[in-house]
Amino acid sequence: MLNIVLYEPEIPENTANIGRTCVVTGARLHLIEPLGFQLTRQKIRRAGLDYWDRLNVTRYMDYNDFLMQNPEADAGMFYATTKAKYRYCDVHFTENCYIMFGKESAGIPEEILVQHPEECIRIPMMPEERSLNLANSVSIVLYEALRQLDFPGLEYEGKLHRLSWDA
Repeated sequence: MLNIVLYEPEIPENTANIGRTCVVTGARLHLIEPLGFQLTRQKIRRAGLDYWDRLNVTRYMDYNDFLMQNPEADAGMFYATTKAKYRYCDVHFTENCYIMFGKESAGIPEEILVQHPEECIRIPMMPEERSLNLANSVSIVLYEALRQLDFPGLEYEGKLHRLSWDA
């Protein structure tokens, strides 16, 4: 199972969209406090996620609490940041790896990044632009990890509702 880690997320709509992406891909979501919003059912529903109850999600008091509860994460984590020298498609994702994304306003703290320079990954973009939307970034990187793993457990094809592909 892939693990998405959000370091101090600030925008409930992004967190809800990321949660929805985790549900449909079977990924686990880890939320590191403090959150920039109240994680209430009303806020999550307002953001359009009507199946938060099916999300495998855990909250942590802080980064140290996350590491204490997930000791394997430190050795199997990628850090998505605009400051990285490696592209997200240049690394090899493993089945139980963790992918951390930082808060919308500041990203992952540099004190964490400098301890893991070889595991820092980025999504290429125009040099003068600051960053992509957090939910979009999670989707891009998560689906690359899933592609590398041959989309474990996911449906490969869909079905038409009213018609048939054979018609």
